[in-house]
Amino acid sequence: MRRIITMALALCLLGGGALMAAPTTVTMMQLKVEIKDALDNYAAKYSAAHPGVTVSVETLGGGADFGGAIKAKIQAGQMPDIFVIEGQGQYNVFKDYIADLSDQPWVKDTDLAFKQNGKVYGFPVSIEGYGLAYNADILKKAGVDPASLTTRAAYEKAFAKIDGMKKALGLDAVVAMAASVSGGMWWVAGQHNLAAYWGGGLAADDTSVIQKALKGQVDDARFLQYAKYVQLLFKYADKNILLNGSYDNQVGSFAQGKTAFLHQGNWVDPNMKQLGVTFKMGYAPHAFLDTVEKGLYLFAPSWYCVNPKSPNAAAAKAFLASIAMTPDGQDYMVNQAGMIPAFKSVKLQPKGQLSQALMAANAKGGNYGVFFGMLPDGAGQNVFGPIYDLFAQNPDNIDQFVSDMKKAIAGLPKM
Repeated sequence: MRRIITMALALCLLGGGALMAAPTTVTMMQLKVEIKDALDNYAAKYSAAHPGVTVSVETLGGGADFGGAIKAKIQAGQMPDIFVIEGQGQYNVFKDYIADLSDQPWVKDTDLAFKQNGKVYGFPVSIEGYGLAYNADILKKAGVDPASLTTRAAYEKAFAKIDGMKKALGLDAVVAMAASVSGGMWWVAGQHNLAAYWGGGLAADDTSVIQKALKGQVDDARFLQYAKYVQLLFKYADKNILLNGSYDNQVGSFAQGKTAFLHQGNWVDPNMKQLGVTFKMGYAPHAFLDTVEKGLYLFAPSWYCVNPKSPNAAAAKAFLASIAMTPDGQDYMVNQAGMIPAFKSVKLQPKGQLSQALMAANAKGGNYGVFFGMLPDGAGQNVFGPIYDLFAQNPDNIDQFVSDMKKAIAGLPKM
């Protein structure tokens, strides 16, 4: 017994008078490539301030199969401590690896946590949103008032006018849009654009269209109007970017003033800053209907979840709490990552023009919900994405697009 006590005392002395806790590495896997540098820097700063804790972030994005990557991690016994889900479909797949976070200090500070049966399971990464981003300087030179872009007919007129002035305006095309599955850009059309059909022109909480789709049914008249809007975007898009372009190609063409419109959300604000954009930007609605639409699309796009089976679960929860509840974490969200925080107590305001446009739209009201997270896991990438890719190759064949989409929706109940 004396020898054991002596050894324990020696260990205490080696540890500076206290038993040293075993080093902890919190592994995090996330999919927002645009915040990679900011998140890596924050994780390093947090690790430096918490001796014995290292936060290691793996970013997998750019259209990669994130859900498939998580499944592979589970199969390999390497499930990360923190990972991302994008809605109900992925929660259903990974719910055995998702901890109850109801007791966390940030829960009362947000209305956008991911909940099931009254319990909180997801930390909202941010508030995001989108419309059709525009270069205000180009539109002014072309004599197009962005406030007039509230119907598909208005877009048809504006696109044709700008297209006829491309040379004078220094444009390669009217719209920067990507739809390539091989280029990892399936989500632009297969999730974000399709969200216009699910929720456009409806109350923000009206899920009737997507609920109908989950039963395999299509609103034929509404979908035809939507399909004509997709056709319009594809017709006036830069063909190289549409069919083969990457995220950088798409965002870069708009940032360089080579396109008047960009089909992306406020998450591109950090990219615009990096690319030195100085022109004025804003958002017009994805107005696909014959009737007026003035709203933008606002939502919590994803949630951080904690793996309850990990011995590092407590440390993972503490890291997430630091993002929401500390000055450094809030500075990371707003000033470094350029995000709109989902937490009420954050007083910082984003500097990015597109994020500011979303905040103004949010204050004004009349915006639309984003419901692609309700779809079965993999529907956007594996079912809808390839159909948009095919339509992009031949935008004149709208009948084929409508037929393919109706068949795909009919198959949703079987997924």
